[in-house]
Amino acid sequence: MAEIQDPKQAPQEVIPEAWRKTEMARHPQRPYPMDVIEAIFTDFSEVHGDRAFGDDPAMACGMAMFNGQPVMAICNLKGRSTKEKVHRKFGMPDPEGYRKALRAMKIAEKFNRPVISFIDLAGANPGLGAEERGQGEAIARNLLEMSRLRVPTISLITGEGGSGGALALAVADRVLILENGIYSVISPEGCASIMWKDATKRQQAAEALKYTAQQVKNLGCVDDIIPEPEGGAQDDPACVMQTIAERIQWHLGELQAMPIDTLIQKRMAKFRNIAQFYTS
Repeated sequence: MAEIQDPKQAPQEVIPEAWRKTEMARHPQRPYPMDVIEAIFTDFSEVHGDRAFGDDPAMACGMAMFNGQPVMAICNLKGRSTKEKVHRKFGMPDPEGYRKALRAMKIAEKFNRPVISFIDLAGANPGLGAEERGQGEAIARNLLEMSRLRVPTISLITGEGGSGGALALAVADRVLILENGIYSVISPEGCASIMWKDATKRQQAAEALKYTAQQVKNLGCVDDIIPEPEGGAQDDPACVMQTIAERIQWHLGELQAMPIDTLIQKRMAKFRNIAQFYTS
């Protein structure tokens, strides 16, 4: 006999896989980029200021040691408490943050140190002040300069990688992403607002954007997916940190074995061919 359903009982909402991944990427207890830097690097010595306007609290850069090797570490900073989130603009850098990151990359190039960046941001700061100080130019400059840096570069998306704000730190030889991370040209809320004039259609937008880790890997936008525990990175941060360190070490070894001119050629070819579609 078929089971009779109570008409008063509302059916359970089916959450699309892309939206489930989005909620996981945004989990408040998920390890942030600076958590990763503190876990896998030692002797982190921060660089401050962009030598043009000021220091951006939403961006951190500094020399560090990774398995006995000097590297340049770069990440955006989000904050956990409300006060810290406001101070760091919810992890959305200003143009001086991107200029500080570029300054750090050029220092790394001068001293022949690999650049490793960690990303978890919805996008660059869209505020009026940031636009007045050249947000678009700062991001574009990073894209240009990162594409031709004469040192190995690795980027890791730990949570959300959104828009040009993320790409400005991710024009790298190897782009990695945690299993529950997302990497997109726009947030699902922003996409829904533009496409349907309704931000509540964010779940539908998440499915349409195809921005989960496996989907962006299929498009060639990332090179490697780092696995997480079933409940997400926040369930076992130590295990995830160890896996991150192992994967970065493996990719770094491959990159450092290549002649620098070959490395740059491969980097440029990769980004020229991302998401190319041809029809007969």
